[in-house]
Amino acid sequence: MRKIIITVAPVCHVGKPIPEECKNPLTPEEIAEDTINCYKAGACEVHLHTRDLKGEQTFELDVFRDTIRRIRQQSDMIIQGSTGGLSSLTLEERCVCLNVDEVEVASLNMGSVNFGETVYVNTLPEIRYWAARMKETGVVPEMELFDLSMVETCTRLADEGVLRRPLHYNFCVGKGTSSNLSATGRNLCFLSDLREPGTSWGITHDQMDDFSMLACAIGMGANAVRIGFEDSFYYAPGQRAATNAELVERLVRLIRCMGCEPATPEEARAMQGIPPLK
Repeated sequence: MRKIIITVAPVCHVGKPIPEECKNPLTPEEIAEDTINCYKAGACEVHLHTRDLKGEQTFELDVFRDTIRRIRQQSDMIIQGSTGGLSSLTLEERCVCLNVDEVEVASLNMGSVNFGETVYVNTLPEIRYWAARMKETGVVPEMELFDLSMVETCTRLADEGVLRRPLHYNFCVGKGTSSNLSATGRNLCFLSDLREPGTSWGITHDQMDDFSMLACAIGMGANAVRIGFEDSFYYAPGQRAATNAELVERLVRLIRCMGCEPATPEEARAMQGIPPLK
């Protein structure tokens, strides 16, 4: 059976309204417990930002390291750090997660994009800087793409030697109200068709109110899908999950109904070119 990587992004964005019935984890204890429950439900990778105890983005690493330590005590999940975040942070502050040995994968935004009424800035020199830091630390980049032109940017940077092949794309689609291409099968086809042969790809479905785009991506051959309160609380129209683990459980059912299986952490490392966990 084809294996699908399930990544969970468990913590809701700061400032985003949280439904009363949804338990958004914030402390290291809460995030670790929630992540372990997702692991038991079928997730093999966790996407984490460096945050303080209030959930605010920070470049201090104490809370981040504590969270990862707790996750590692009970699982072999892949740890994915984020180099996203506020454009007001310095280049090094945005990729501070790379200073943590347990981080195996990191998100790498592949260009600037309108974000609501502001601009989320990721210039080519900045992307080259973060990619170089990932090479230094042996972290695998997961390339985050918000627009069609960013697919060609990936190829250009790979030709420069900035990115190692094979490439790992993550297409970020959503309702089209913030930074994403609208979540349609047509747009997903465009993105997938532009990618290089022999590459892997996944999807993040921002602010969606069901799993329709995840099913569409899996049906089109995606290797990975991401869910979690950072992206959406919903699994069906009008139906919200109380926990991230509930989202994972429902996604696992969908994956199996489509004739696939959730990848284990060991399988997901092999699929992404990540060295085995020591």
